[in-house]
Amino acid sequence: MRSEGFRWPRVLAALAAASALLVAAGCDGGTARASAAPSNVLGPGLTHTQFSAVDGDPAATGQVAAALGAQPMPQAQHIMGFGASNPEPSPGEYDFASLDARMDFIRRSGGTPVITLCCAPDWMKGGAEGTTDWSRLEVAPTPEHYQDFADLAAEISRRYPDVHHFQVWNEFKGFFNEETKTWDGPAYTDLYNRVYDALKEVDPGNQVGGPYIEMTAPPPGVDTGPSELTGPWGKVDQRILDAFDFWNQNKNGADFVVVDGHATTEEGAPDDATALTKIADVNRWIQGRTTLPLWWAEWYVEPDAARWPQEKRLAQRAAGLVEFARSGVATSFYWNAARNASSPTGLWAPTGAPEPFLGMLQQFAREFPPGAPVQDAGVAPPVFGARGPNSTVVVNTSDAPVTATVGGTDVELAPYEVRWVPEGA
Repeated sequence: MRSEGFRWPRVLAALAAASALLVAAGCDGGTARASAAPSNVLGPGLTHTQFSAVDGDPAATGQVAAALGAQPMPQAQHIMGFGASNPEPSPGEYDFASLDARMDFIRRSGGTPVITLCCAPDWMKGGAEGTTDWSRLEVAPTPEHYQDFADLAAEISRRYPDVHHFQVWNEFKGFFNEETKTWDGPAYTDLYNRVYDALKEVDPGNQVGGPYIEMTAPPPGVDTGPSELTGPWGKVDQRILDAFDFWNQNKNGADFVVVDGHATTEEGAPDDATALTKIADVNRWIQGRTTLPLWWAEWYVEPDAARWPQEKRLAQRAAGLVEFARSGVATSFYWNAARNASSPTGLWAPTGAPEPFLGMLQQFAREFPPGAPVQDAGVAPPVFGARGPNSTVVVNTSDAPVTATVGGTDVELAPYEVRWVPEGA
């Protein structure tokens, strides 16, 4: 086991110097790699899923690219499923056409590309070579194919040399041990360590994180015993915490920690505002175990967004972003970017027209830039607030007017209002 403090300062410095020399000499070896260690504090962004701007009318695609380019953010894409086809239908035979299109769109729209290394080709999980059974997308590779998956990750890193951020797997899919009824931390960590080593071998500057596990409550009706992470919002399944700890203690290394989760009344909170306080509690639990930058790969703060009025959806999401900002989350990804029949609350419409939440997400990216100091605004639920370098945001998550004190001044907030108060105002 390598320590969490595993670093590459001399190697990265040498790589940076070599890169600078290549640029100065006018060498063009394809897409250039970064000349310095990439930051792991990327701010808020989005994950592309099955329905994305790439797959629509070219005019709509261009409109979305322009809207995203106005305030660039990190953008994540899975290697298989979620809009990407099977990247290696048979051993050594690759099909990157759909993934290429997604990565090209991310570049075109100015995003920082992030690759989620999930899911696995069928032949790595008991299926036949040359076939793809999409009903088995969430099945994990079998142990004898962990190295094959790591080799695929390395091949992808070589294909996209401008990508330096990799999330390993997704929500422990396929890693639940039915015999012990626990999440299989040892199996996932074995896969993760092979992927980590393979990516670092391709480029020591590659930034790799895990375990991308969902910090969720026990299943309804299932007694999993006491949990060390509880609050007025409910509790996190202790089996998940145990799997996280195993990975954290046995990983070969990591450049950031990534989790995801829900903060809704469905997990045991008495109201929507109380549910949101789960985010900070989860973050404190993780930050008590590691000093690595903390990412949320997915986050959900509405039990059923479609049934809520738009003003309430926007306020609840803004409050979630506030909790990320003030509790030290380095990077977060909003899931399901494009509005469609199954997800009516995305960031843009099929026509390419931006939805209101896109502007809000971009404003958070602008007002709380990566690495900027963020302070608590001194308000309490149902009002949420955070103070950035240039302004303070306050959010009323209730359906009634409230008064919040911001910087010694009373601010009247309408129901579900999101207010940005400039410094000195």
